[in-house]
Amino acid sequence: MYLRIDKLQVDIPRPSEADPAAANTVNELMGGKFGEMSTLMNYTYQSFNMRGKSKIRPYYDLIANIAAEEMGHIELVANTVNLLLDNTFEGGAPDGAPLGMANSAPNPDHFLNMGLGAIPGGAGGAKWSGDYVFNSGNLKLDLLHNLFLESGARMGKIRVYEAVQNETAREMVGYLIVRGGVHQEAYAKALGDLCGIDATKLLPIPEIDNAKFPHAKKFMDKGYHRLMYRFTQDDYKQIGEIWNGPQAETGEEREVVDEIPEGGEVPDLTPIPEMFAPTISPEEIDELAKKLG
Repeated sequence: MYLRIDKLQVDIPRPSEADPAAANTVNELMGGKFGEMSTLMNYTYQSFNMRGKSKIRPYYDLIANIAAEEMGHIELVANTVNLLLDNTFEGGAPDGAPLGMANSAPNPDHFLNMGLGAIPGGAGGAKWSGDYVFNSGNLKLDLLHNLFLESGARMGKIRVYEAVQNETAREMVGYLIVRGGVHQEAYAKALGDLCGIDATKLLPIPEIDNAKFPHAKKFMDKGYHRLMYRFTQDDYKQIGEIWNGPQAETGEEREVVDEIPEGGEVPDLTPIPEMFAPTISPEEIDELAKKLG
């Protein structure tokens, strides 16, 4: 089962102005082929469907726990997209085209169908598909696929980082570069342990260190690149049988942390009367609060 906490995994600064172009680019990290929806659903179904869990418990614990972290990554991407779209409306009467910015926005779907919110799809307009999920049931093959998937995801994050200059976007992407690097390394380590090789020597893929990105380095300076958080109250305790030894990039000791990140607040988005979102006035909210006691 899942326990949801009303916080983001990391604090996201609110942008000074709307940036729908950056919002669309960042949306690739949500529902693109290598986006967070793909990592979440791949690891979720692999953990659901894994047979003989008791025989290979450390691997089950690793995949299931990373799946839980990926749920929070979706939340991070969505809130970043939402913040970048906040205040893009121009206001005014319906006949004055208050949503006129939709005509020049790179993805009008943000305006027309999603209430100025994140789309479960990529930057090119294609929606996320269950066809992106791979679950063979063979542990070695699934771990190999997960290493490939995290490598593709890291490529996507790096390219998005290099494509945008928005500080809000770069802060979030820098965090994901580091945390995705942990997952990439964890699957390489797991695959190597299973096969008797050191698959972490393949890293980094692509061939650039996280520390080259200032917004990623700030999280490395806090040790986020060597920590595996346990996203659970009292389970997945055998992760440490895999996540141990020196971290691939810095040589620092890997560590399993029995707590979740401190995190940041979920942003409160600006209501948009012109989009009827949420179609409730402050007076109605006060009246509703009185009725609820």
